[in-house]
Amino acid sequence: MKTNHLPVESGGGKSVSPLMVRLDAESKKSLAEAADLRRISVSDYVRAVTVPQARREVRAAREQVISLTPEEQAAFFDALGATPKLTPAQRRLGAVMRGKE
Repeated sequence: MKTNHLPVESGGGKSVSPLMVRLDAESKKSLAEAADLRRISVSDYVRAVTVPQARREVRAAREQVISLTPEEQAAFFDALGATPKLTPAQRRLGAVMRGKE
C-alpha cells in the first residue's frame, strides 16, 4: 500500500520529506557499518553519500559527460584496442565491397 508523506518543516527552514528504501539484509548491514565508522546515523550517512553523488550524476548528464570508474576505464580501453570479431554477414559484405563476390 502506497503511503504519501507530506513534507515537514525542519529546524533550518527547509522542508524535508521521508524516503523509504527496501534493502536486503547484507546491504543494510553495510550501510550500518559505514555509518558507524563515521559515527553518524544511517539516515545521515545515506544523505551524506547519495545526495552529493546524485548531484554529480545530474550535473554530468546536463554537461553530457560520461564518468567511468577505474575498472570501467580499463575495460573500455581494452575494448577499444581489441580486434573486432566479424559476423558471417559482415564478412560477406566486406567481400562484396572489395568486389570479390
